[in-house]
Amino acid sequence: MAPPDFTAYLIDKDGDKVGGRLTTMSAAQLDDGEVTIRVHFSSINYKDALAATGAGKIIRRFPCVGGIDLAGEVVESADVRFRPGDPVIATSFDLGVSHHGGYAQYARVPADWVLPLPSGLSLFETMALGTAGFTAGLAVARMEHNGLKPENGPVVVTGATGGVGGLAIDMLSRLGYEVVALTRKASEEQYLRDLGASSVELVSQIDLAKVRPLERARWAGAVDNVGGPILHWALASMKQAGTVASIGNAASVELHTTVFPFILRGVSLLGVDSGFTGSPGREQVWNRLATDLKPRHLHEITRTIDLQALPGAFDDFVQGRVKGRTVVRLL
Repeated sequence: MAPPDFTAYLIDKDGDKVGGRLTTMSAAQLDDGEVTIRVHFSSINYKDALAATGAGKIIRRFPCVGGIDLAGEVVESADVRFRPGDPVIATSFDLGVSHHGGYAQYARVPADWVLPLPSGLSLFETMALGTAGFTAGLAVARMEHNGLKPENGPVVVTGATGGVGGLAIDMLSRLGYEVVALTRKASEEQYLRDLGASSVELVSQIDLAKVRPLERARWAGAVDNVGGPILHWALASMKQAGTVASIGNAASVELHTTVFPFILRGVSLLGVDSGFTGSPGREQVWNRLATDLKPRHLHEITRTIDLQALPGAFDDFVQGRVKGRTVVRLL
């Protein structure tokens, strides 16, 4: 049965100006794909805010329904892996970038982008995690594969109050790591400690203009959300055989560093690509997000908004005024 007309948040371009609006769409306007989903929830990631406001060159096709995450119920499927009524999730790939995404009450997507709802998570919880949670989980999994263990020493998380940062703190602390949160926001110290950080340090305490090629070795691991000088500082401060997961560029896309951390301390810099990680790695991380990596404070750090409130929500993300996670309800 074809979906009825539905509400969607459509991002378009007028000259050089990018913006979005709520509109009504029909089933005929859905993109190609084997699986049609009645979307229950989506989420807001930093990437979504950049796309919706035009602050970042994210959208590759206009117009495009925003939202790189979605969770809901299958209504039609041409793929034997999925049947009507199945609860499913889809995150990343080209969703909300060059394929209509999760900010619509219906979506049609390629079957290879879809996963069954992991046992141990509700549809709401998958979007409280979303791409941010998958990214944090993938970073932890890759660092562990590279030899990181709690007994190796503390792990620093930069950009700690963001969605990925907060979830990474929660996950690592649950696994028994000593986690140090690095932030620009002194007012959020208690929030970060509540998530599981053993201590909180401020970016203002670091003279980023005077970071040496090798600093005092402090960290067994680092989850870096920001890039630029802070990533250089993290690399220079790693212990022998430390591992750094690079997952974001909230401060800068550039990295000016030296080879010394790599050739004198054996440091590893791991790139974390949550967008196009395929099977079976994607399923493995989601299964861990439903078990040993499931954040203990997921509901406490998540707020919920309706689709109608979405247009007014993005600017706070771009300006760095948001902490935790935001779920978008589409029911």
